[in-house]
Amino acid sequence: MQINGLHHVTAISGPARRNLDFYGRVLGLRLVKKTVNFDDPGTYHLYYGDADAAPGSILTFFPWDHAAPGRLGVGETQETVFRVPEGSIGYWTHRFVEQGVPHEAPAKRFGESVLSFRDPDGMRLALVGVPGVEKEPSWSEGGIPAEHAIRGFHSVSLLIADAAPTAAILTDVFGFAEVAREETLIRYAVQGTEVGGIVDLRVAGGFLPARQGAGSVHHIAFRAADDAAQEEMVRRLRENHGIRTTEQRDRNYFRSVYFREPGHVLFEIATDIPGFAVDEPAAELGRALKLPPQYEAHRKEIEAVLPALD
Repeated sequence: MQINGLHHVTAISGPARRNLDFYGRVLGLRLVKKTVNFDDPGTYHLYYGDADAAPGSILTFFPWDHAAPGRLGVGETQETVFRVPEGSIGYWTHRFVEQGVPHEAPAKRFGESVLSFRDPDGMRLALVGVPGVEKEPSWSEGGIPAEHAIRGFHSVSLLIADAAPTAAILTDVFGFAEVAREETLIRYAVQGTEVGGIVDLRVAGGFLPARQGAGSVHHIAFRAADDAAQEEMVRRLRENHGIRTTEQRDRNYFRSVYFREPGHVLFEIATDIPGFAVDEPAAELGRALKLPPQYEAHRKEIEAVLPALD
């Protein structure tokens, strides 16, 4: 059965070592792949996720030491939201105080407890307490007690000027449906998808457009089970919405196409296959630097310019 929803979120950050310290140590996520930017092999591409490196749990970063700060605006992902057990919001609030993480007071959103916070680059993040997720497997080596650990994505929120054209893509192409409204937020969800199955549209006309930089989400990716499922989504975009995607690009761990949705957010459709264990054992994910085949012959030069992460 096709499982829809988010595949991954990719953002821009400052120094790689600081990024790894925050997401690996403070949040306790698993580093599931350490590779390089396909277009800039002198820069890391870091992937974080759950114990299984499953689609719907993957947050990736392009870290540049001297990246200028981004500016949140219309046409961008406003907030990336993770799932935690319902009773864990207090634990995380205390941890953020201890670790000096900027955060807001817990609040209610669509009846759920939400703890919003920011990473060292100002990226907007949140934790949502979800009943029952404590029964799901968690990454046990991240320093966070299993009963409080993050269990993949809850949602993303997009800041856009007009919800209707974006909503048409979410519903027709990706299988979402509107399920609730609250103030300026409109919630779309995929029935039966627990991890990464929600997109919130925040309507904000009149805001400045986004400016990409450190702390910005570069793009969000939606799941396609395989090439055939991806091609059907591409067909729907073309025939029903007049939108053409890029050609398919092989990203080693998934195959992707990209397009700008009507609200100007960069969307990707990424296949679930072949997955992150295609080039290293599942138990050893993220330990070694993995290079795309076209860069393997230049490994020594690339390793010489990449900053140490240990």
